[in-house]
Amino acid sequence: MKTFFSFLAVLSVSSLSAQNLKNFSVPKGYTQIAEATGDLDKDGTDEMILVFDTNIKASDDRNLEGTTDYTRVFYILKNENDGIKVWKKNSSILFSTGTGFYPSDNTLEISIKNNTLRITQSFFTNSRHTQQYKHTFRFQNGDFYLIGSLDHFEDTCDFSFTNDINFSTGKVIVDKHFSSCDDDAKIPQDFHKEFTYKLQNLIRMDDFKIGEHKFKVSGLKEDFVF
Repeated sequence: MKTFFSFLAVLSVSSLSAQNLKNFSVPKGYTQIAEATGDLDKDGTDEMILVFDTNIKASDDRNLEGTTDYTRVFYILKNENDGIKVWKKNSSILFSTGTGFYPSDNTLEISIKNNTLRITQSFFTNSRHTQQYKHTFRFQNGDFYLIGSLDHFEDTCDFSFTNDINFSTGKVIVDKHFSSCDDDAKIPQDFHKEFTYKLQNLIRMDDFKIGEHKFKVSGLKEDFVF
């Protein structure tokens, strides 16, 4: 009997949460740039994710292409009986439209696979360097948490660096490969290390911002940043 009433309590909280979700409509001045569908909470019903360029300035600076820098935002939407509802909204994970050396070449991909949300962003940091980030989030314990982070930084000639971590298993890969377009150049020794690192607590999506978390890696001067 106690188990039955516990189930009713959980069901009541879930129903109340669903009722409190706000209706979704595309904000005026927003431009959709990506979308994905899939089941994020394993309830057998697909959610929809929509990504927008907003009309909200991210900064007053103009990039080399002379375009204005605007913030980006994504919505995770649920299809309820009474309409499309906003389950989650986030803009802190996405880089603004003016990020990078050539903003028009920036890419953003979003997908749902194995009940996880995956966001990939890449851009030039200068004329030779490309930066790519892949972040994976999973819905658990009533919220979205970061469970994977990949950072790939590459030069057209000199290097290719990758930091990859799976927060669910704790597996970390640090790979540094060096090369040169100059036949006479002295090339540094490559570095590759795999080890286990466990966070005490997973990071909530709303608490995560790229580049603001780090830990020490034995054998390297610099930190593992994610």
